[in-house]
Order: sequence, then structure tokens, then C-alpha cells
Amino acid sequence: MALAALLAAEAMNFLDATIVQVAAPVIHTDLGGADATIPWFSASYTLAFALGLLTGGRLGDIHGRRRVFCAGVIAFALTSLACALAPTALVLITLRALQGAAAAAIIPQTFGLIRAMFTGPELSKALGMIGPVMGLSAVVGPALGGVLTHADLLGVSWRAVFLVNLPLAVAVLAATPFLCEDRAPVRPRLDPVGTALAMLGTALLVCPLATGHPGPPAWATAAVGAAVLTVFVAHQRRTARHGKAPLIEPALLRGRSFPAALATSTLFFAVMNGVMITIVLHLELGLHDGPLTAGLTLLPWSAGLAVASWAAGSHLVPRYGGRVMHAGIVTLAGGLAAAAFAYSAAASDAYPTALPFALALAGLGSGLFTPPFFTTALGAVGPHETGSAAGLLNAVQQLGGTLGIALIGGVYLDTTGPRAAAEHALGVAAVLLAATAAAAGAMTARRTRPAVPADEARDEAG
Repeated sequence: MALAALLAAEAMNFLDATIVQVAAPVIHTDLGGADATIPWFSASYTLAFALGLLTGGRLGDIHGRRRVFCAGVIAFALTSLACALAPTALVLITLRALQGAAAAAIIPQTFGLIRAMFTGPELSKALGMIGPVMGLSAVVGPALGGVLTHADLLGVSWRAVFLVNLPLAVAVLAATPFLCEDRAPVRPRLDPVGTALAMLGTALLVCPLATGHPGPPAWATAAVGAAVLTVFVAHQRRTARHGKAPLIEPALLRGRSFPAALATSTLFFAVMNGVMITIVLHLELGLHDGPLTAGLTLLPWSAGLAVASWAAGSHLVPRYGGRVMHAGIVTLAGGLAAAAFAYSAAASDAYPTALPFALALAGLGSGLFTPPFFTTALGAVGPHETGSAAGLLNAVQQLGGTLGIALIGGVYLDTTGPRAAAEHALGVAAVLLAATAAAAGAMTARRTRPAVPADEARDEAG
């Protein structure tokens, strides 16, 4: 019962990162506002999710993981209800950010509670269930969003994608008495200065670049953000020297491998989320298809991702190692090329019939990439740094999703003509994927430490 509650919380939070993308154009039609607000119905959630992950684990160490977990689930349910009642686009975007912050309080506690309640083979089995649950959430998210919005149950339309969280949250809360309380043996401090620097720097860096076509003011703001993050790194090093607990291990940022892994993760998940929102915008705004069509079109991507993730983690990575990651990038590139061909071969106002096959190929590439990426990234750090490294990788994954949704989605919205807009957005995604390949090459070049086993790395990254 306890494990089921924790896994349900995982599914609920990661489901919400994708379920809204398909409903976003319908939300925009209902609530109004500029077209540029459409990507931010999802991006505000992932951005707040990423920023909150920096401190979510520390809150559990200080106040107790079960207590923070319960508070996070309650906050997530309340913000979900508030999102369903949102009267304007701006209010919804603000509430989505609060919902993402609640998710960031939940996710770190699930891993800590699993490690506290299980040992030995049972621990490995419990941690091993996280990946399939996340994969299933990815499969269900877009399709469920399309079905709920299309069904218009009780006349609530898109609001159902938020209301569906309420029974899930109630079920999770009903099982919380079975969770054991757990907190760090030594109660750390929160480090408010480090937290403020990290959040401010990240927001200043990401938000201006996520406007679609950033101009000089945006680049200047992003430069200020980079400078603030430099101050944050210096603050973390000073904190560690004084014997206090930093938010991140400063040693992680030395050398080349792990910083390259952070860049790889950011870029790769920007491509994934950016292409997904492009498909949704083209189908619903460009071709005026419904959310159900958009959700079902994305289903081959999600299914391919789930199948390839299982195959890579179970069979390919143990045999071929990091080469599977590079094969995944190449396969994803093939999927993007096939998608571009599908658009060029179809009439400008017609559904690109070859698109689902292209997305299935892209999904296979995404699934091949993920398991060896975490294996290789975490193999480049010391055992005492693994927890901090895994948390940082999760945070930049959400940041990459934010950047991709807003940047690539913004490119689509700023281009005239639906087919030209889709092709332009895919071109930007291809450039980011080329940068991903370069970062992945730097990540794996002349590595001297052996990679940790695939299963162990995925467990720590969870």
C-alpha cells in the first residue's frame, strides 16, 4: 500500500507535465490571451518544478519526508482544483507555477521514503518500478489529455485534465498512514541565500531565452542570469569550505564530464518537449483538428519511448554501454528528419499521414538515449556525490523541458503558415539536437572513471 501511494504520486506529478500540452490550444480558445501564452500553460509548471527541486529534498531532511510529502500532495490537489477554476490565462499560468512547486516538494520525498522503508532486494525492486511508472505516465499523458478534453464530461472541457488529479491525490493521502516518518540524521539548514541565488539566476537565464525570438534585451537579461549563477557556484564552494551542507556538491562542476552531462540533459529534453508542443500546435491551431487527434498522434512517440527504454536498460546498455546513448540521438535525428519529410509531402492544409511513423522513430531514439545517459552521467561522479548529481540532473531536465516548450513553441507561433511554422520549429529542434550530440560527445570523451551499472544509475537518478 505504501509503495503504491508513492508510485501513484510519481505518476500524478509527471503526468501533469504532459497532459496539459494537448489541451493547451483549447484552454487558449476558452480563456483568451495572446498566442504566446499557449506554451506557458506547460512551461510555467516545469520551470517551477525545476526550481523547487533544488530545495525539495532539503525540506524533507529538515521537517521529515512523510510530513513534507503529505503537505506537497495536499498543495498539489488544491492547486489542481484552482487550475480547473481559473478564469483567465494569466491566473492559470500563475497557478500552474504553484502546482509545479508542489510537485517539487513531493518527488524528492518519494525516493527518500522508498529507501527508508525497503532494504536489499526489496529496495532494488521498488526503485526499479519507478522507471516503468514514469514511462507509463509519458504514454498516458498526451492521450489522456486528448480524451478528457474531447469527451467534455459534464461540460467541463479542458478543466478535466486538472480535476483528474483530485481522486488520485485523495487515494495517495488515504495511504499515507502506511508511510514511515524519515528525516536526515543531522538536521541541515536550508541555505536561503544559495536558494535565492539559484532561483533568481535560473529564472533570469531561462525565461528571456524562452520567448521564441530573443532580442538584445533578452540576451542581456540572460547574461545577468549567468552571472548570478556564477555567484551561486562561488557561494556553494564557500559553504562547503565552512563545513556546511551546500545545495549542490561544488566538486560536480569541476572537470568536463558532469557539466557536459548537464548541458546534454538540458538540450535533449528541450528538443523532446519542443517537438511535442510543435505537433500539438500544428494539429490543433494549424489544421484545426481536435485534442483527441493530437493526443493519439503523439501516442506512437510515447509508446516507442517506453519500449526502447526497457530494451536499452535491460539488454543494450549492459552490452554496449554509452554507445547506445549516441545511437539514440542519431535515431531521434532520423525521426525529426522523417517528420520534416511528412510535412513537406502533405498538402499545407492536410494531415501528414506519415507523421505517426516518424514520431514512433523519434520515440525509439528518446528511449534509447535515457538509460545510458544516466548511467554515463552518474558514472562520472564519486559515490558521495551521486545523490546531489541525480537531483541536479532532474532539475535541468525540467529546465530543458521549459526552454523547449517556450522556445520551439514560440518559434512555431511566430511563423506565418502552419506547415512553414512546423518546418521552422523542427529546424530549430534539429539545431538543438546537433548541440546535444556535441555535448554528449564531450561528456563521454576520454572518461577515466568506469560507469556504474545501469540499474544502479537509474535507481540513483530516480
